Amino acid sequence: MEKTDYMVQLKLDEAELQSRRAFFEIGDEDLKRLAALRGFAEKHMDEFVEDLYTLILQHPESRRVFPNEQVIRHVQKAQKHYFLDLFAGRCDIAYFEDRLRIGVAHERAGVPPKWYIGAYSRYLRLLFQRLRSEIRDPREADEAYKSATKLIGFDMALAMDTYIAAHLNALARHQAAIRELSTPVIQVHDRVLLLPLIGTIDTQRAEQVMETVLVRVVEHQARVMIIDIAGVPVVDTKVADNLLQTTEAVRLLGAETILTGITPHVAKTIVRLGIDISSMHTRSRLAEGIALALEIVGRKSGKGERNLRADDRRRARLPKAGPA
Repeated sequence: MEKTDYMVQLKLDEAELQSRRAFFEIGDEDLKRLAALRGFAEKHMDEFVEDLYTLILQHPESRRVFPNEQVIRHVQKAQKHYFLDLFAGRCDIAYFEDRLRIGVAHERAGVPPKWYIGAYSRYLRLLFQRLRSEIRDPREADEAYKSATKLIGFDMALAMDTYIAAHLNALARHQAAIRELSTPVIQVHDRVLLLPLIGTIDTQRAEQVMETVLVRVVEHQARVMIIDIAGVPVVDTKVADNLLQTTEAVRLLGAETILTGITPHVAKTIVRLGIDISSMHTRSRLAEGIALALEIVGRKSGKGERNLRADDRRRARLPKAGPA
């Protein structure tokens, strides 16, 4: 996901910017104070980045994140940009975007949050040491350090938001893949589709079933959708209602639904609950459902009528039996 997508997902607009600045107590005086230290940042930039990556590369676990020198040079360049921007004297939407770019780069590189936070900790310790050695007035050095820690805290929160959003997106993709596997639509014949359902059908899965069925019906221009429920342990009012809704939606697309895999127990349950499933074809066995589907497809395409006319012609050519 690109940084612009994260801007939208995290709702990083002007109102959110001002809210975060207020929470981290970043005032205009802090930004002016940091901008005045731009020369300090340029002087120590290489030292900071070199010190940081000495820490990272000497640790066995964090070293594995960076497989080659090209990757190391790339992230070091990004870190230099990051360090200088701390002293740019701004905290606006463009700053949001720049910080997201850094967070996205480290998330894609597979840098775990613990190393990211550890890097910030290293930054702060080194920054404190250098400010104290460069600025003679201890009070002025403390104020500069305080302003820097506010902005670094702001950045850390934004980085963690990026990590969390990325993992939530990955989780959503995995769940979608699992749902896709739980509703496999198979083409068994031209314009005949089969959906074998296995396991419990809850509300979320029922919605997935309907969405998948409708998409596949349109994609394959299907005439018949067979839904086999032999693997569904319980068919209650909710499940039946979901199947009826799917059947109605399929009908609106010009196709018919056949429900198969109906066991005696399921049939008894449907009758006892008073569920009307007369809007769909039903068969106890899948093989019977496929046979009916092929018959429907043949009838709709005109093949059935042509076959009947051919049978009539063959019967007409047969010699008639004479009187006994």
